[in-house]
Amino acid sequence: MSYDLVIIGGGPAGLTAALYGARGGLKTLVLESTMPGGQAALTDIIANYPGFPEGISGPELMNKFHQQAVKHGAEFKMKEVTGLEDRGEIKIVKAGEEEIEARSVIIATGAKARKLGVPGEEKFQGRGVSYCATCDGAFFKDKRVAVVGGGDSAVEEALFLTKYASEVVIIHRRDQLRAVKALQDKAFANEKIDFLWNSTVEEIKGNGKVEQVAVKDVNTGEVKDHQFDGVFIFIGTVPNTEFLQGVVELNDKNYVVANDFLQTSVPGIFVAGDVREKFLRQVSTAVGDGAHAAMAAERYLGGVI
Repeated sequence: MSYDLVIIGGGPAGLTAALYGARGGLKTLVLESTMPGGQAALTDIIANYPGFPEGISGPELMNKFHQQAVKHGAEFKMKEVTGLEDRGEIKIVKAGEEEIEARSVIIATGAKARKLGVPGEEKFQGRGVSYCATCDGAFFKDKRVAVVGGGDSAVEEALFLTKYASEVVIIHRRDQLRAVKALQDKAFANEKIDFLWNSTVEEIKGNGKVEQVAVKDVNTGEVKDHQFDGVFIFIGTVPNTEFLQGVVELNDKNYVVANDFLQTSVPGIFVAGDVREKFLRQVSTAVGDGAHAAMAAERYLGGVI
């Protein structure tokens, strides 16, 4: 099967690109390995997306994105992409045993949670260690949990966890949060949230499930065990670019490098969303990227760029 535009990834960037591509008359296919919406579909409340003053749940917003793309003719397949090959005017997208021909491609594969890399993290994943409060928060009703990180995501997830946990302790390597002031104010005002400043996690311990976290004071070097029933880790992201090694230019952090048209080092292959090198990673910026990349792809196919 051949398409004008194949979009790899169905998060906010990919869904927006699908809408613009299909509305622009391009035969458009979206390949998504899990479910439409990506990480945004796992977010409890999105409070800073324009047009929703009371906020909107991630699943609801992403479902609307998906419905709108389908309405305008975009096709969807639930398949994981394992390879991408440039054959000049035609690109070959490999998804399992299937090879799909595309005249243009948008990479919108997003990024996954960065891991701490400490002893016990892998062992207790799914048994107290989590990277998604929306997914797993309900399992920790009336429990004491730790949140590792100090950025927007960490504080947002900590606030969400207060719906269930009896106490949420934010462990941060610095002496102040990096999150925006509005989130900081909410966290400091929440009686269920406490803080361990200037601290790093050295090990996660337990017998079959998380029971303790070894925390190091970065100023004194002292390591002390703290009792926790769960550990939620939000220390940044790693781009999903494994299948792109040797295909398009990546930077030293493996994010996709692109020009002002969001075109990669390979003509006809574009990028959108969290998988590219950029300053801000939000649903709103992903939406802008998706529209931008789709319009650039349309112009590429028309011989304009």
